[in-house]
Amino acid sequence: MILAAKGEGCLAEVLVIASALSVQDPRDRPLERAQAADEAHKKFDDEKSDFLAFLKMWRFFEEALVHKKSGRKLRETCQASFLSFNRMREWRDIHAQLKELVSEMGWKVGDFGSQVPQVHRALLAGLLGNIGTKTEEANYLGARGIKFWVHPGSGVGKKAGAGSWRPSLPRPRACTRARWRRSSRTGWRPSAPTW
Repeated sequence: MILAAKGEGCLAEVLVIASALSVQDPRDRPLERAQAADEAHKKFDDEKSDFLAFLKMWRFFEEALVHKKSGRKLRETCQASFLSFNRMREWRDIHAQLKELVSEMGWKVGDFGSQVPQVHRALLAGLLGNIGTKTEEANYLGARGIKFWVHPGSGVGKKAGAGSWRPSLPRPRACTRARWRRSSRTGWRPSAPTW
């Protein structure tokens, strides 16, 4: 994934997403305040891809770090957005480690600004086992015959008409794994047939 990102010119974005995939999701959703948490998390949703939601969360946290007056205020900002401060910090630490590794290899990370297709092509290189095609039964068929469904928390799954979308040709989708009652996936991104 990271090697492909270098070739695609989207190393900054993929380092953020790769480090996010290596930690527990920083979004908190307490049962007693589930609706409030869902509303707070909507600002991170992206209709194109759940992976891009990680970039929005990253920018939010980085902005909060720049404008923080104290550690307590930063924790309160995270809490108000139903984000775990500890997981956000862990995510940031892993990102720093990955960034240091690629810098030692002489790669230039650069700034955000890559196109969405570049980012998703790089992600596909690292998520080959998590690609599926929609079936007639409203689920997805993945590698080795594994069936899975869109995770209920998916921003892509909430998009109007997403549940009834049926292309004339099977269109693959990339995702990450999540444990749920039935085999479901988070991190959705429709992929272009030319990929």
